Amino acid sequence: MTIKDAPVKKVEGHRALGNPPSVGLREIQPGKFADRVNTGVVPRETLSARGKTANAVDTSTKKTARGGSVMETMDDSSPLGRELANEVKRREKLLGKELPKPRSTRIMTISNQKGGVGKTTTTVNIAAALATAGLQVLVIDIDPQGNASTALNIDHHAEVDSIYDVLIDDVPLGDVVAPCPDVPNLICAPATIHLAGAEIELVSLVAREQRLRRAIDVYAKEREEKGQPRLDFVFIDCPPSLGLLTVNAFVAAKEVLIPIQCEYYALEGLSQLLKNIEMIQKHLNADLAVSTILLTMYDGRTNLAAQVAAEVREHFPEQVLKAVVPRSVRISEAPSYQQTVMTYDPSSSGALSYQEAAAEIASRS
Repeated sequence: MTIKDAPVKKVEGHRALGNPPSVGLREIQPGKFADRVNTGVVPRETLSARGKTANAVDTSTKKTARGGSVMETMDDSSPLGRELANEVKRREKLLGKELPKPRSTRIMTISNQKGGVGKTTTTVNIAAALATAGLQVLVIDIDPQGNASTALNIDHHAEVDSIYDVLIDDVPLGDVVAPCPDVPNLICAPATIHLAGAEIELVSLVAREQRLRRAIDVYAKEREEKGQPRLDFVFIDCPPSLGLLTVNAFVAAKEVLIPIQCEYYALEGLSQLLKNIEMIQKHLNADLAVSTILLTMYDGRTNLAAQVAAEVREHFPEQVLKAVVPRSVRISEAPSYQQTVMTYDPSSSGALSYQEAAAEIASRS
């Protein structure tokens, strides 16, 4: 198989969190932007009636033109108004905020053996939010499904060199990574279908649990020798299992980010995951720690979601982020366009929540 060099995309300058991303909504959905209802920062999924929205936008525009701020014109007498006012306040806190660079590269594994909790969605959207803010980010997709590669619009068909070749054939990681076309400063090591057989092939290899960590270390030295900027974050998207691929991710990382769906079954899976992390700490990676827990698919209309969130915060008060990711149609739609929600619809509530989560993660460095 011919190894093709994938040059790392160099981007100059620094972009603050909250600034428009490289691909704007007007470029993605030009037809919808003909309607002024879709041009405001108010997320469409939270609005119940187009007529009310248009009226609200018109009213705020007129009053703002007289000198008042958006917050002064926001009517918070109704639940919808209070929700919109709250989102505007949250956006104002993030607008123009610069995220600090970590002192050294932070390698984070996003893992949960329960499927459907938002691992890949969390990986690509937090990575995109950090990269949009000017940080250098690498996403390593070790899930055979390759969903992270799809969301970042990275080729990952069978003929492409992937993370499989890195783990099994010792191909340099630098020969595999490719830049994300929609987000500057973001690169990805894709996964292909060949990775499905890697669990079996790794069994007979020397130092099978440490192959990913060595590949990352070598790649970091190569970037330094070539004068490329140091990686600020490395996110490893794991499959929903606890096999050798996930073990490689745990050994390579120092931090674990656990997305938890706000439902009862998620709590059952969490205890087993923590036991496996403790085993890794004892035998393979003493530096590994659960640094971050993110509550996903939160539905504020249900008591169950509030109870699960309260219970997780009670047991892990320091690890749980204040930011909570709601159920969002826009988050679900974005991968079908091979995009993250950060570029697909930056005005949505889902994009706002992931921006807040990224800012919290960066501030903990």
